[in-house]
Amino acid sequence: MSIHIQSVCELTRSISTLLEGEFRFVHIHGEISNLKSPFSGHLYFTLKDSDAQLKAVLFKGQRKYLAENMKDGQQVVCHGRISVYVPRGEYQLVVDTVDFFGTGLLQLQFEKQKQRLAAEGLFSPEVKKELPHFPRDIVLITSPSGAAVHDFLTICRKRKTSARIRILPVRVQGEGAAEEIAFAVNRVATEIGADVIVLCRGGGSLEDLWAFNEECVARAIYHSHIPVVTGIGHEIDFTIADFCADFRAPTPTGAAEKIIPDNIRLLATIHQLQGQLSSAMRRKIEDGSSRVAYNRRLLGDLGSLFVNASLRLDGCVSGLVQSIKDILHRQATSCEQLTRRLHNQAPLTKIRFRQQHLEFLINTMEQRIVALLERKTTAFQQQVTRLNTMSPLATLARGYSIVSRGNGVHREPGIVTNSIQVELKDSLEIRLHQGRIFCKVTGKE
Repeated sequence: MSIHIQSVCELTRSISTLLEGEFRFVHIHGEISNLKSPFSGHLYFTLKDSDAQLKAVLFKGQRKYLAENMKDGQQVVCHGRISVYVPRGEYQLVVDTVDFFGTGLLQLQFEKQKQRLAAEGLFSPEVKKELPHFPRDIVLITSPSGAAVHDFLTICRKRKTSARIRILPVRVQGEGAAEEIAFAVNRVATEIGADVIVLCRGGGSLEDLWAFNEECVARAIYHSHIPVVTGIGHEIDFTIADFCADFRAPTPTGAAEKIIPDNIRLLATIHQLQGQLSSAMRRKIEDGSSRVAYNRRLLGDLGSLFVNASLRLDGCVSGLVQSIKDILHRQATSCEQLTRRLHNQAPLTKIRFRQQHLEFLINTMEQRIVALLERKTTAFQQQVTRLNTMSPLATLARGYSIVSRGNGVHREPGIVTNSIQVELKDSLEIRLHQGRIFCKVTGKE
């Protein structure tokens, strides 16, 4: 019995024929997400509900029949056919027409809240905290019965982590779930403590994930001093908690892979690096040994070289010591000479010398003044004696007098030596040895 072996292309074309023949025209209701419009003008998007998603395309020629522009979050009914894109082996919905149910209220509320919290700075990269490379204590905030816990712990077991994993059970869906999640985050940050907080849950619709879009959860993540990692839903799902978190993983598995180090890979890397280091050290030692051997051959007998160098060193040391002694002796002699010169030129020495010279000059001057005064006194006495001998006062003392005439009408004053020099009634002054006499002429001969 022969076996028919098909190529990938043949099998894909067969599947395409079956699908396109079975689903020639379909009507599908769902929510638009991940809408893209490249340069070609076609519209690529995902049509999803709470349990599944389907890739879809609306070609450029059909866009003119749309009643309004398509947006993420819109509830629509798409009419078209299922087609297989053979090069990628993917099936998709080729949309012919679209009936709009209108933009979802939750999507509008999500966008509005996202813009408001972003404006307050809750999503700012500057407030993001760095994740520890090797966390020792991890708190998982999630539903204990969900698949997210299983996915997270599976990665932990595979990577053989020694970190302590604690699960803080909360509701992740429904009324009151947001408050429980926010309270759990605050409790871990203020009471329990941990290296990392992980918020995770499985996929779902926008309504199912809404607890992670509430403002109380966003603010609890923002105010937590412990780094927060989110792994919520599928890769295409985004929540407000993802924007606030310090790191957003696409799934719970991705969150575990981000914060749990792969010990097996780390050990393999360490062993590889150890081998590389050992090889490098061996090569280094071998190269060093080769250079040492080569240098030894170049240097020859190092012992004789050291002996000769030691003898030269001793001679140099002796010469250096003698040179230092000679220099010190010369410096000491010069210092003594300078000291004597400094002593002679010192201000106090000069002052004492000048003071002694001044005292000598004062004594000499006093002696000369005394001698001069004695000579002048003797000469003065001699002159006084001579003056007394020649003085008219001495003559007056023997009874003589001096007669002088005062001012007259026709005569000038002067000494009277003749009677003709006076007239009657002239005023005369007679100077005696003791005093003067004033009189008038009453007669003359």
